[in-house]
Amino acid sequence: MTELYPHFCQQLHPYSSRCFVLALSGGADSRVMLELLARYRDEFGVSVCAVHVHHGLSKNADHWAMCCQTWCDESFVPLSVEHVHLDIKSGESIEKLARDARYAVLAKHIKDNDVLLLGQHADDQIETFLLALKRGSGPKGLSSMALSAPFSNGILLRPLLTVKRADIEDFAESNQLSWVTDESNEDVRYERNFIRHQITPILSDRWPSIHQAVQRSAELCAEQQALLEELLREELKHTLYSDGSLKIDVLDEKSDGVRRQIIRQWLTTHKMTMPSRKHTEMIWLEVASSTVDANPKLKLGDREIRRFDNRLYCVDEYRDISAWKSSIVVEQKLLLPDELGTLSIVTQQGGIGLPERLDDLWVSFNPEGLSACPVGRAGSRKLKKLFQEYGVPSWLRRRIPILMYQDKVVAVANLFVDRDFSGQDCMLVWDKSSLSCQNCP
Repeated sequence: MTELYPHFCQQLHPYSSRCFVLALSGGADSRVMLELLARYRDEFGVSVCAVHVHHGLSKNADHWAMCCQTWCDESFVPLSVEHVHLDIKSGESIEKLARDARYAVLAKHIKDNDVLLLGQHADDQIETFLLALKRGSGPKGLSSMALSAPFSNGILLRPLLTVKRADIEDFAESNQLSWVTDESNEDVRYERNFIRHQITPILSDRWPSIHQAVQRSAELCAEQQALLEELLREELKHTLYSDGSLKIDVLDEKSDGVRRQIIRQWLTTHKMTMPSRKHTEMIWLEVASSTVDANPKLKLGDREIRRFDNRLYCVDEYRDISAWKSSIVVEQKLLLPDELGTLSIVTQQGGIGLPERLDDLWVSFNPEGLSACPVGRAGSRKLKKLFQEYGVPSWLRRRIPILMYQDKVVAVANLFVDRDFSGQDCMLVWDKSSLSCQNCP
């Protein structure tokens, strides 16, 4: 049996100058962590607090929150109880929804250099490893949970990751600690519970050292993944454009294995979940290698992989705002939809000649059926063709504000002014200063 408190101290000592934030679910692992953390605070004078996430999924959720509050009061540890709402009709698994919501809430409590303490233990590591194995994961997935990792503005730490669940519960019982039990943990329809109740006990009986073996394999996989990323870092750098898109022609020169890894590392830079091998092949075969005149896309979570101008892009999935329209008043900022900033007609500088009826000025995002003739050119062209000439990716062409006068195009923001409206009265200003570069061209 592991001596928990010395082990716990050893894990926390390198960070003893920081504030420790405990994720307190109320289960045996986090309840024991609360006891250990309070003892560590008393001995070393560190700053501590706890956060309980109330998912509202169980009829006992209020009771669990009350228990956590009682234990924290007894230990003089400040507690924040955060309520979250899960969209259970979204199609995602409840496990993933709850996990994502929990981490999003916890991130708000991590200030610069704070340490988030999580209660995952060696049995959790086995479950994570076997789930990754079931999915056919490579080194990245099989590395499972790290002992520590960057998180929000600080880091997360799993001090009990090499400790068995049985040792944690023995400590709780010997110290007369009470804890809560989530009734859903007994439901073997959930994959983790199936492994916990029906697989891990058999493995442990057959191979008592299975926990250590899995942890060692996970660490080796993490080491190999880190080495792979280091060796291919320059390859990725030479394959990237300054805007973060990937050079398809350079990727085409690589072997299948190198290309897949470059794509994975590229997606990691966009904070995407590591894709399966099937998805990396789909990115290459169905998006990058599709016909020249195609407009391919592949949806991955809430992002899309798109191709334009022989480049691969990872972009947000945007809502359709092509039906939006609004009048605009000279010298007044117009708030645009979908966090696209503001649009103004400013009279301090020229470029556009004001028409007679200012009340007939309006803004649209729908280029369908519109034509224009940019200043300096002869003859009108459809906006679709002009967008192509100006190098605007297809997914951004309905996210650029178009200044209209009655049924005519006056200007397309940041691109051109129509020849018939050329003048020195005003200019069109699209203020995107506080926006993500992915929201607008």
